[in-house]
Amino acid sequence: MRFNIRFCLLFFFVTFLHAQYKKYNIPTLDFYNFKILFDTINDPATNDDEWTPNGIQNWTKEKYHQKLQNLARVLSEIGTAENTNAPTLIGGSEIENRGVLEDLIKQPKLLNYNYGIIHFDSPDKRGIDVALLYQKKYFKPVSFSNIPLIIYKNKTISKEETEEDAEPAILNNRVFTRDQLLITGFLDGEEINIIVNHWPSRSGGEKASGKYREAAGALNRKIIDSLQKINPSAKVITMGDLNDGPYNKSVKVALGAKAKKTEVPEFGIFNPFEEMFNRGQGTLAFRDSWDIFDQIMVTESLIKPDFSSFNFWKAGIFNKLYLIQNSGKYKGYPLRHTLTEVGYSDHFPVYIYLIKEAF
Repeated sequence: MRFNIRFCLLFFFVTFLHAQYKKYNIPTLDFYNFKILFDTINDPATNDDEWTPNGIQNWTKEKYHQKLQNLARVLSEIGTAENTNAPTLIGGSEIENRGVLEDLIKQPKLLNYNYGIIHFDSPDKRGIDVALLYQKKYFKPVSFSNIPLIIYKNKTISKEETEEDAEPAILNNRVFTRDQLLITGFLDGEEINIIVNHWPSRSGGEKASGKYREAAGALNRKIIDSLQKINPSAKVITMGDLNDGPYNKSVKVALGAKAKKTEVPEFGIFNPFEEMFNRGQGTLAFRDSWDIFDQIMVTESLIKPDFSSFNFWKAGIFNKLYLIQNSGKYKGYPLRHTLTEVGYSDHFPVYIYLIKEAF
């Protein structure tokens, strides 16, 4: 009997040590609204005059380079509480062109991570785009495309109707906004799908513009459905500045995101940022009211209780003190750019960790 007790104690001790010394792969995935990452060159095809040396922002080369340094610092530090590596994947918005991204990844704080760039010019009239940066060592993209969001003022084209069917007067009222960027690739050998978003703004008011973001949510859902039709086990991560909170119809109804893992149906979407909003957290503020427009959501295939392949672990908002305005009218808000100070963004970045046991 004494032998059995000793054996059991030894067995549990060895098992405990094995569990303690298990190694896990924990990549960080991040989204950040870069808030007008523009160069100083006037592009006649876009409305960028404000962000030039002679524009009202007096956007000089010195300010541009300071902006790049600021963003590089943030990106190099996100997620390092659990992983000393910078984010493996970075979704970004409010990007003028590929050139500014090339300048960004060459910054000293990012250079050694050897980031690649996936970017398309979008039809947005201000010339702002979305993009994905990825560490080439860990992520191998195999396909990527920009999927346009086709919306019109005062008109919704039905599923049965095409642009060719629509009247010319309707087509002239198209609302030009950002495309949705879809990337499929292999993260440490495992297939992952990423959608990077910047949904239509609240210009004209939340109520009047809500239908545009609901259309964006529906397009997002359509993209995810198509991936799941090809592969029912497809792992999909959708991220972006949605210009809506986790509680809005665009997210809750059109996309169908759920706040709790237990509520997520097969092929459904889990949104960890809804619970954060309910706890009073935020990524941006307006009139002293906080909201979470910046969100990262995952499909049900990424919330399995299984560490043999990548699954969602946890999420966060990166809001270090140096990113926060410490005085004036906007004290406590994200530290944005002004005429006298080159800030960071009017949004805090968000991130998630994936986790997989390393064998």
